[in-house]
Amino acid sequence: MTIMTKATWLGFEHIPLRGGAIFAVNHLSHADPLLMAFYIYDSGRNPRFLGKASVFKIPVLGRIIEATGQIPVHRGTSDAVKSLHSAIAAVNAGRAVIIYPEGTTTRSPELWPMRGKNGVARLALETGAPVIPIAQWGPQDLYNPITKKVSLRPRRRCVVKAGPPVDLSAFDGVETTAASLNQMTDTIMRAVADLVGELRGEEPPPLYDPVARRNNDKKP
Repeated sequence: MTIMTKATWLGFEHIPLRGGAIFAVNHLSHADPLLMAFYIYDSGRNPRFLGKASVFKIPVLGRIIEATGQIPVHRGTSDAVKSLHSAIAAVNAGRAVIIYPEGTTTRSPELWPMRGKNGVARLALETGAPVIPIAQWGPQDLYNPITKKVSLRPRRRCVVKAGPPVDLSAFDGVETTAASLNQMTDTIMRAVADLVGELRGEEPPPLYDPVARRNNDKKP
């Protein structure tokens, strides 16, 4: 990453150096987990990701990922809940867990953050740990998930910025329902989107909703 990127780190003052924490990050490229690991490590914490279980099966790389304490996500299976339990245990043990609430790289044509899945809200409610929003911009120049364009030109400019913990006090004592979890997740993702807007120098649009987009595309 030192060779491939010219990275700028912002917002280290918002990264808690000890104790459990949840880092909620936008996902705009398959290259950005490496940049995020670089950022979190330089901040003074060991990066621990929630990642697709299939990655853990890759020869050699899978063993390294498992040995460094990363957390497999078994999406769409009966083991999916185990991923949440593992993340809860890690945060309660004082570790910092990186989560991509969108669950995949953004489908927004302009690479703005999407609405997230509510696992990040469940993790926050179960642990009471601070949720730190983190935005990144630049890894899409290494690999753009929309155009599928790959560039191996070194020293691409990338910037990562953490913000203050998301204020989730409005959800204290609120009944845990699908609606409240979705509202809480939207609150977290809007904080992330605001940071992305700062990095891009633009006003962020409403969170991109791929489900609503698909439904609109199907209408005659």
